[in-house]
Amino acid sequence: MYREKFRRRLPESLDELHGPTHGVVELPLHMAWSGMTSYDLGKPRQRIGLYRTVLHEGMHDDLPRYLNQDLLLHLWPVLHTLVGRTVRAVWEEAFPQLASRTRAAA
Repeated sequence: MYREKFRRRLPESLDELHGPTHGVVELPLHMAWSGMTSYDLGKPRQRIGLYRTVLHEGMHDDLPRYLNQDLLLHLWPVLHTLVGRTVRAVWEEAFPQLASRTRAAA
């Protein structure tokens, strides 16, 4: 049930992820309800924080808007250690290229 909640949110392909790669991103309250709402993508910690928040709280339509395929692939070796087990498993099962980046970085 919990896994299915995240699985339903996934894009069909990582190619759909056309979110920003630089600048300041403002998240709506349905995602950023527990803290920061503004993230500067030029700051590594804020970039990771944005992606972690969107992966956990973002709905299906949010993912292409706020996540960028190249940035997600670049961040995944670190990001996969910071997201919950369920989120990590759902994304790596759906997109094997994420899991392979994790193994390559090990």
